[in-house]
Amino acid sequence: MELTQKQTAVYVYEAPVRLWHWVNALCIVVLSVTGYLIANPLPTLPGEASDWFVMGYIRFAHFAAAYIFTVGFIGRVYWSFVGNRYSREIFHLNLFNREYWKELVHEMRWYAFLAKEPKKYVGHNPLAAIFMVGIVVIGSLAMMLTGFALYAEQSGPGSWQDTLFGWLIPLVGQSQDVRMWHHWGMWIITIFAIIHIYAAVREDIMSRQSLVSTMISGWRMFKDDRD
Repeated sequence: MELTQKQTAVYVYEAPVRLWHWVNALCIVVLSVTGYLIANPLPTLPGEASDWFVMGYIRFAHFAAAYIFTVGFIGRVYWSFVGNRYSREIFHLNLFNREYWKELVHEMRWYAFLAKEPKKYVGHNPLAAIFMVGIVVIGSLAMMLTGFALYAEQSGPGSWQDTLFGWLIPLVGQSQDVRMWHHWGMWIITIFAIIHIYAAVREDIMSRQSLVSTMISGWRMFKDDRD
């Protein structure tokens, strides 16, 4: 939602949303690092194999973070129903609104340094909304489905993981195909996280509205362009 002229501060992100954001960010860091190491194991260590459990700890950290990530996502879906209007933004796009497309073009020009003046939004701007739906929601769902499908191979036939997610492997083709998509998803989310941090800091500086601190306090602050 675009800012009205008289607003200088708006309470946007409620505590559960902010908590989910930071827990989710931590999970993504742990999952990305451990996932990379699982795909590219550490060199063989000296001594007896029974003396070392490095990869075991790495895999445990990956699985633990995956469960926290999944529970957090379910909680985030729940809060979109009971929270304020901004808690629902990452789950829908105003694709049938003509004004949305005009604002999307403006945001693309703004991030490409072609537009001189930024538009200020209380929630996500149209370009950010696309990435939130595409990466945070759809991307997270894809990572959870592929991740638990791979985990189902270890838990074995008849386990709840196999019952809920085992169907994905034959649907895609084979487990190696699922593993490939899961690994690519890690890189897509990692690149998105880098761009997300850059964009948030850039907007804090150039568009004269708070983004980084908003995810800490919940309040989005707007500064008059004449100040």
